[in-house]
Amino acid sequence: MKSFVDYLSQYAAYHRDKRNIATHFVGIPMIVAAVAILLSRPVFMHLDGVAISPALMVVVITALFYLKLDLRFGVAMTAFLLLCLWLGQLLAGQSTTVWVSWGVGLFVVGWGFQFVGHYYEGRKPAFVDDIMGLAIGPIFVAAELAFGLGLRKDVQDAVEARVGPTLLRQTRASA
Repeated sequence: MKSFVDYLSQYAAYHRDKRNIATHFVGIPMIVAAVAILLSRPVFMHLDGVAISPALMVVVITALFYLKLDLRFGVAMTAFLLLCLWLGQLLAGQSTTVWVSWGVGLFVVGWGFQFVGHYYEGRKPAFVDDIMGLAIGPIFVAAELAFGLGLRKDVQDAVEARVGPTLLRQTRASA
């Protein structure tokens, strides 16, 4: 399995424009929440108040993957995934119209942000070349947040040594 820095570096190579990264701070959480919402039905059974659904299965698998990549980021991502799962269960208990509207709405708007960001970047999304980009995107956003807060400088330095620093491009032509 690739290391955390390997995955982040591969993903970061598609995300060097700060405007693109900024759109990912909005779009990716919306998409993750949307997936949790949409996969929160059907509920196969309840176990001590927890709905056993496709969303729970995806959250468990994804959380284990993130925890294996990096314990500290994995814990943060697990907390975020559990929040999305809670939201998904809450909305799945509503009418079908409410459940689908929130799930599809967040999904479409989230991807809209993604594509605007990649317009700024002047490059296609990472998942086009490697489907794992879909799993790495959320933890990339967490890493960028940590880097912005001055945390995990070791990881930031390792990623930037491979792909360079983030940039703020003035025009698409300079991309």
